[in-house]
Amino acid sequence: MLWCLYPFNLLIWHVTVLALGTEEPFSLWGIEVLMAGPDYQANQEKNDLLQILAAQGVEFLLSGQEKVSPIICAGKMICLFFSANWCRPCRTFTPLLVQLYNTLQKRDEKLEIIFISLDHDKNEFEQYLQTMPWLAAPYDTELQKQLCDEYHVDRIPSFVPLCGDGISKQDDLIGFIEDYGAEAFPFTRKRRQELKAMDRAKRVEGKLEDLLGNRGLNYVISRHGGKTPISQLVGKTIGLYFGAYWSPPSRSFTAKLSKVYKEIMDKTEDHSLEVILVSTDRNLVEFKLNVADMPWLAIPYEDESQQELYRIFDVKTIPTLVLIGADGKTASENGRGLVCLYGAEAFPFTEERIEELEAAVKKEGEELASNVEDIKHEHVLKLELAKAYVCDFCKRQGRFWAFSCDACDYDLHPSCVQLISNV
Repeated sequence: MLWCLYPFNLLIWHVTVLALGTEEPFSLWGIEVLMAGPDYQANQEKNDLLQILAAQGVEFLLSGQEKVSPIICAGKMICLFFSANWCRPCRTFTPLLVQLYNTLQKRDEKLEIIFISLDHDKNEFEQYLQTMPWLAAPYDTELQKQLCDEYHVDRIPSFVPLCGDGISKQDDLIGFIEDYGAEAFPFTRKRRQELKAMDRAKRVEGKLEDLLGNRGLNYVISRHGGKTPISQLVGKTIGLYFGAYWSPPSRSFTAKLSKVYKEIMDKTEDHSLEVILVSTDRNLVEFKLNVADMPWLAIPYEDESQQELYRIFDVKTIPTLVLIGADGKTASENGRGLVCLYGAEAFPFTEERIEELEAAVKKEGEELASNVEDIKHEHVLKLELAKAYVCDFCKRQGRFWAFSCDACDYDLHPSCVQLISNV
């Protein structure tokens, strides 16, 4: 891991950069500090902060109601937290940052956060500061402006590590912390690359136990409360179903998936498919209502691996169905589309099976006429490939091939065209 040390290891601190010559030291709070050269970017950034604070006459930092010397940050990595009490995203992010900070303090990591307030007045600042366990710069609107200019802060919340390899706000450090929590420390590009590589390995060719059991809970549950060890699911095709009871599209897809699931289970003697709910329900009551409608398994509501799975598979919308093959590798991240298009026929959702279905659909289209006429319709109907439609003759849903009139939004099943011609 990489982190930057705050330059107060000695009361008089000197650095000599041979390639550039020796710089003259300056004094901050009675401590002499020498500006560093290019190889000491982290210290340079911290010295910039010290100069700004000193220029504004800031002689102390705040720790709750107490005034403390900046020397308390000696030997620590410094991060600036630009935030405000009036900002809803800031208030949402702050508890996550508190959890991260407390976790790192328990691990005895050398980290200190300094809150830079963009509140409208001192009362808002003091109220917001009560929710924070870290340090703060005194409330000063001129200091706010100067620090925002110095660190190019144009949005809040912003989290700025004072280290040479730190992730910039353009790289979405806030999102990085939201995704990984304390594991994001020390907030460097190298650390992000390491974590992304670990996620990629789990997503592409990870073991099921690594995906579902890495937080200590080695089982999933049924709607009746029974526990199934994750080890018993190895070798099966797994559908990770990302959904929530509060989402109408999720409830609609649950009904469709339930039908497909039962068809597959009825025709496979070894029951080689299992679906597992990965919930974003807002509370335990919603979770129980959600599970009650499902014939499959679910990750326990309290299991933190649910959030990790959303991150690993980059799930942004629900419902989403991610399919993992019997070999443990991700078969498809568009399981919802495959289920809606092919139903139970898509099982076991392998690339070979989908290619077979696509070839069959193509062959079916080649055997149909390109245009037909309907004596009850004024326009010629053209053969088109459609994912889903409702036939205007039999009023039933169709998929794949349809004879359509774009001008009139008129569609017929190929089989119904034959029936009409025989009338």
